Formats: sequence, structure tokens, C-alpha cells
Amino acid sequence: MSRIHEALKKAEQERGTSEVVQQMDPDPAVLDALIHPDVTTSGVRSPSVAAPAAAMSGDSLLASIRQTDWRPDPKTMLFFTGEEHLYGMEEFRTLRSRLYQAREKHPLSKLLITSPLPKEGKSFVTANLGQVLVQQHGKRALLVDADLRNPHLHSVLGAEPGPGLSDYLRSEIDEFSIIQRGPMENLFLIPAGSRNENPAELVGSGRMNTLLTRLQPLFDWIIVDSPPAVAVSDAGLLAKYCDGVIMVVRSNATPFDIAKRARQEFGDNLVGVVLNGIDTLPAYSQYYYSAYGNPNGKGEA
Repeated sequence: MSRIHEALKKAEQERGTSEVVQQMDPDPAVLDALIHPDVTTSGVRSPSVAAPAAAMSGDSLLASIRQTDWRPDPKTMLFFTGEEHLYGMEEFRTLRSRLYQAREKHPLSKLLITSPLPKEGKSFVTANLGQVLVQQHGKRALLVDADLRNPHLHSVLGAEPGPGLSDYLRSEIDEFSIIQRGPMENLFLIPAGSRNENPAELVGSGRMNTLLTRLQPLFDWIIVDSPPAVAVSDAGLLAKYCDGVIMVVRSNATPFDIAKRARQEFGDNLVGVVLNGIDTLPAYSQYYYSAYGNPNGKGEA
């Protein structure tokens, strides 16, 4: 276990029953290595870089993440509007509840979202799931766009496309320089970054696992948006670094045999399936929205 991982693990332990990160007190050289990876193993910094930083809490580390001007699409990004009963919101709240129920049975904090084929709504589900998770007080979520072939997560959130994951995986930048935060409290994003000719080799590298392991203690949830499972091998590689997989299929569109093939890719690591693109709601849901909610803002959920 690396010294950086030990420092982050200590932060996770100090969160206690309240699940709020308390003051860290790591070796300053360890914390400095966390923020500035160019520190040598002896703790001696290159003369061109600033002196070691003082010990910081996990909250302080995340507060230092650069904030960017996100411009999410209000028609599909449901929880940025401030309304309580838009079409699709309750479905995501239900999904959140199911995840916490699954969490009671086995560890579940790094979650992979994929689909059998393209254009089935996995980025839509990833983004809205992240939003609904941080609606609970004090919960933090990190969204990671690991679809290096056709990145879309930054687009639906209206965020900057980089620097991002591919830049980190090529060892061109440190982990905290690729994270950005927008207007929603406790919601963070790692975009895909610049294009690469060998995405499977990048996401399958040990550096991807190192990134998720290092950042896990700072977040309650890390949600990874991956490429489609059947078309390329990336999703299967990424699933090995995550605690569970959610597969998104589109109603009246995803062929059954393709969905079955994708399901077999993940075995027992599959937590559940999200059915996306339903044209009509069940009767009880229609009653809920007509009696208590606002049917406007219909999205893809």
C-alpha cells in the first residue's frame, strides 16, 4: 500500500459514524505527495516547486478543487432545476434507495454504469444518479467519464471537456488537476480529457486502479461512465476496478440477445439493470405525478 493511499485511508477512517471527513494529520511529506506527485520518495521536492503544504482535511482538499461554469441541459439534468417533482425524479430516488439496500449486503462505493450498445442512456443515468446521490446531506459523489472513445458526460453536464482522465492515465497530470466541480454542492467530475488512440490500454492500466483507490476515501460514491459493453472491451476492464455494475438498456430498442451477452460479461458483479426510455409510466406513477408533482420536464428516465 502506497503512502498516499495510507493518508487517504486514514481520512476515510476518521469520517466515523457521521461519514464526514475529519481533520487529517498525515506526515506532511505524504500529503505533499498527494497534492504534488512530483515529490520524490524521500520527500525532497524539485527546487522549481513550492514547499510542502500544511496538513489539510478532506473537506479542505476538495474545496481546493477548481470550480468551473457548468451549463447543464435542464430538460435532461433533472436535479439542477430546484424543482421537486419533475418527471423521472422519483425513479432516480428509487434507484438511490436500491443502491443503499445493496450496500448493506456488500461494499459498494465504486459503481460502473454501462450499456450493451451505444445511445441507450448510460451517460444520462450516470449524471442524474450523481445528482440524486448528493441530494442527501453531506454525501459526496465523483463522476468519472471513462468512455475515452466517445466521451459524453461533460456535454450533458455542460462542463469543460478537460483536462481529464486520459491526461492522467498518460502520466501528464496529477489526479487533483483533472477534477472539477460545478454549481451543485458535493458533485465532482473527471471528464474524459484529450482523445487517445489506445483507450483500452489506458483504462486497463494499473494507473486507472490507482486513481480510483486513491480517491475513494474522499467520496461516498464514485460513478464511472464506461463505453458500451458489447462493442469494445473497456467496460469489462473497468468493472474489475469497481464494486458493482449497473447496466442501462433502452425500452423497445436493446435486442434481448445483446442484453444477455452484456449481462454475462459481468457475472456476479452486476448489481442491477436500469430500463431507460419508457414511453408511458405505470398507473401508480401517473397518479403520483398528476396528484403531487409536475409532469413537465420529461426526460429519458
